[in-house]
Amino acid sequence: MSLLPFSSRLIADVGISFGDEGKGRLIPEVTEELRGTPARVTVVLKVNGGANSGHTAGGLKLNLLPAGVVEKDVTYLAIGSGVVADPRKIWWETLPLEKKGHAILSRLVIDERTLVSDLSHRLLDLAWEDYRVKCLHEEPRGSTGRGITPAYADEVGQWQITYADFLGGPNYFARKLTQRAERAIRTIQHVCQVSEETWNSFFNKLTEAEVRANSEAIELGSLKKEDVDFIQFRGDKPFTLNIARLIEVYWAAGTALAKNIGEVRELILKEMLAGHTVIGEFGQAYWLDKRHGYSPNVTASHTYTPEIFESAGIPVQRVHTFGVAKAYDTKVGTHTFITEMDSTHPLAIKLKQIEFGTSTGRQRMVGWYDAVEKGDALRYGGFQDVMINKLDALTYSGAWNGELLICTAYQDSSGKRYTHVPRNELTRKSLKPVYVAYPGWSEDVSGARKFSDLPVAARRYVAAMVKSLLDVAYANEPWPKELPNLRYLGVGPLPSQIIKDVPPTSELVKLL
Repeated sequence: MSLLPFSSRLIADVGISFGDEGKGRLIPEVTEELRGTPARVTVVLKVNGGANSGHTAGGLKLNLLPAGVVEKDVTYLAIGSGVVADPRKIWWETLPLEKKGHAILSRLVIDERTLVSDLSHRLLDLAWEDYRVKCLHEEPRGSTGRGITPAYADEVGQWQITYADFLGGPNYFARKLTQRAERAIRTIQHVCQVSEETWNSFFNKLTEAEVRANSEAIELGSLKKEDVDFIQFRGDKPFTLNIARLIEVYWAAGTALAKNIGEVRELILKEMLAGHTVIGEFGQAYWLDKRHGYSPNVTASHTYTPEIFESAGIPVQRVHTFGVAKAYDTKVGTHTFITEMDSTHPLAIKLKQIEFGTSTGRQRMVGWYDAVEKGDALRYGGFQDVMINKLDALTYSGAWNGELLICTAYQDSSGKRYTHVPRNELTRKSLKPVYVAYPGWSEDVSGARKFSDLPVAARRYVAAMVKSLLDVAYANEPWPKELPNLRYLGVGPLPSQIIKDVPPTSELVKLL
């Protein structure tokens, strides 16, 4: 089939599971589809999150920068006001990419109202995790240690420092950063009750993590180990910081970006008025939204389509939403994972060899495709198109040669079925999955470029993934005339390994 036109020049790239769906690879596909047309993509906007929301695009692992980095003809790489961004982290990501030939600084626009995150947030992140385990005797939350939640907490508490502060005088910034650091220290010492030994260890932990995360940049010579050193900020006494050094380093990093700080809202309005396309790239996913997810296993931002208007700073209008998923499910952290595979299952063993967090490198849990979660994301969040990645990972190999399962409902101990995700976490924790089984396949699908190239079993499984989420979204009511279509189907990690001629949904579901 020929791909249908997008319904808006504003496109939202969102996850419909628990993150890690491969949202970054959507950017090149949409850009390529519109290349050479009046509606070409000129802006890729990072909408939410911070350096915790890693995306992979074109073989590059990105954290703070939008995945539009890999597309040379995307004019602007924008960071919206809904993002929390450490200016040092921007440089750590930008410098090695520039050295590799990717133009960043000439395209980067950081909104004046983007929130500044810094060392104090990272220390608080580690301290609250320590408090959770040692004082509350709970499981660790699985934080990335990048300080994202504490940075958003400063916004809620009206203690913001924004990138606009780098455009004024140094004294105002210094006063705000000093106050922020002192608040953090008092909270860490007296509320989180962190020990002196643990306090000292935080600086080593942060340094080791960033040396590891930036190892390639250090090898390239774009960064030095001392550039990612956090020990320089530790004070002479326990629970003190070298405030003067902290101010000096962050002021230098922020003011060096002064030419890149501007009004993203005006930029986006002008580009859309010119008929160009803007893609909003989201971090995390629907079920990690701070309001609609399940605390404490949520992020600190809004992770779905409506946030694009707040972060971009533009009026509410028609938006074309892409719901991105994988052909199976993954989670990282301490989430309730209803469809989790047994760790000894042959497919689980296979999938765990490729499933690691982009930002943290943590091993992901793996599970069967959960249509209940994705169907609810459609019903209550909405999306016009779907992208499903990693179909190739399900192909038989080694000891794996069994049936594929799709979760179509949940069931409690009394036999009661749930066709939507309960909003009460205690209820959700008590549920078991209801599965429908489908035959697998042994044929290598990584070379398929047309839907008809796929083996029959693979085509039926794809149809089942789409139909099952529609059955959830529209249970006990007629399906609407306009259904979301599977626009892109990933059969491998390379940009070329995409199938783009999946039949319209109304035809696809007839395969079952």
